Amino acid sequence: MFPPLIALAACSGELSALDPAGPAAARVETLWQIMLWSAAVILGGVVGIAIYAVATSGRERHFSTRRVLVGWGLVFPGVVLTALMGFAFLRGEQLLARGEDDESALIRVHAEQWRWRFAYPGGAQTIGVLHVPAGRAFTVAITSRDVIHSFWVPRLGGKMDAVPGKTNRLRLRADRPGVYYGQCSEYCGPGHAHMQFRVHAHAPADYPAALAAAAGDAAADPLPVLDQRPAPASGVIADWADAVREAVGLE
Repeated sequence: MFPPLIALAACSGELSALDPAGPAAARVETLWQIMLWSAAVILGGVVGIAIYAVATSGRERHFSTRRVLVGWGLVFPGVVLTALMGFAFLRGEQLLARGEDDESALIRVHAEQWRWRFAYPGGAQTIGVLHVPAGRAFTVAITSRDVIHSFWVPRLGGKMDAVPGKTNRLRLRADRPGVYYGQCSEYCGPGHAHMQFRVHAHAPADYPAALAAAAGDAAADPLPVLDQRPAPASGVIADWADAVREAVGLE
């Protein structure tokens, strides 16, 4: 395999943001592509100028140092970075849910150590799997009951933090029926690896029955139990602490 192709090995898969399955994820992927190729063009220009400078060293050059410093050192990066930042803000703002969303239609997302709980209009709840109708936009209201978590379904949209005492909204849509994988992208404690979930997009006609069946099955789903393990270096640290106390006569 050629080295350039190795870099593309992670551009697909269930957790790839470069394989969008909804409009929000497509905006993120477009932004990524623009940032990547803009950076590549700038890098190529800088490398080209550096090569030219080395290749023509010792020759007489007729250019204004002041123009180079002002034009390439201030004007060019200022214009490019301003344009990229403006585009990034515009695309990012389009991912946010509007304040006029119907409160009764929100899907409440509750993050807790260490699982995701989803509460739907009408009172149904599921754990670990978010059920949505395919082809229809839905808004999730995300919060946390303990520490900061982060809700992320790479193929459907960008990340949104789950913050205790605060509710953040995110509007998503799955273009086609299927299962899309998500995870917590903010380290939240020793059970962080368990903070995975799935988004199951159903055909609109099948959605009510699928949600009713899933809510009944998940009603008694317990929290994952984790065995607390000492840190790998805790024994070494304890031995050194005992040796120090013994050396200074504290034992």
